[in-house]
Amino acid sequence: MSDVSTGQAWAVDAYGCRPEGLRSLDVLARVFDAVVREAALRPLRAPVWHAFPAPGGVTGFLLLQESHLAVHTFPERGFAAFDLYCCRARAPWAWEARLATLLGAERVVVRELARGEAGR
Repeated sequence: MSDVSTGQAWAVDAYGCRPEGLRSLDVLARVFDAVVREAALRPLRAPVWHAFPAPGGVTGFLLLQESHLAVHTFPERGFAAFDLYCCRARAPWAWEARLATLLGAERVVVRELARGEAGR
């Protein structure tokens, strides 16, 4: 086995978000745009979105050169789950501050996972 890391992943849970933002493709597209721009990521295509019938939320996926960014929202609970996987180590994005601003998140839990590290 190699001792080479194959990247980092972030699982991010945002609580207390504005329900209307969690139903809005425009608002969620702004979140994706901010992550891409501020984390210097490189999209391969436009995001794919699926809006569920009310009161449901939205699922979004963005294929990146680095891997992917995904979201699934639950407006009825004020909750959004984001996943970002990058094939190389990089500085974390400011999830807490940015989701508070963009979605009105009251609490953000960020779990970071190093992927592919040998012996761990």
